[in-house]
Amino acid sequence: QVRLVQSGGGLVQAGGSLRLSCAASGIIFSIDVLGWYRQAPGKQRELVAAISSGGSTNYADSVKGRFTISRDNAKNTVYLQMNSLKPEDTAVYYCNAFISTTLLKSENYWGQGTHVTVSS
Repeated sequence: QVRLVQSGGGLVQAGGSLRLSCAASGIIFSIDVLGWYRQAPGKQRELVAAISSGGSTNYADSVKGRFTISRDNAKNTVYLQMNSLKPEDTAVYYCNAFISTTLLKSENYWGQGTHVTVSS
């Protein structure tokens, strides 16, 4: 099966920056939509940012202007650059992807999640 492996989480002070990575491996025909989600303690999982195969992006209002999503198609990797971090950004972050393993078969995959903690 396809696997999504995340890296880059950790602890940072408010105002600092962090970069998350998510690499897909396995038999991959194409990667379509990539996204980052987060889930804070006691809250519902929410979409943070998404990027299409054509490079179109969208962001949650709470992170717009501070976070940037990008993708490296040659490496099957998606990134989330997080700047000007706030304590309310503290959450477990998950990458998500719609991946075609054949021309006609597309499935949704999740990364294992990584903790991001922003201290005040």
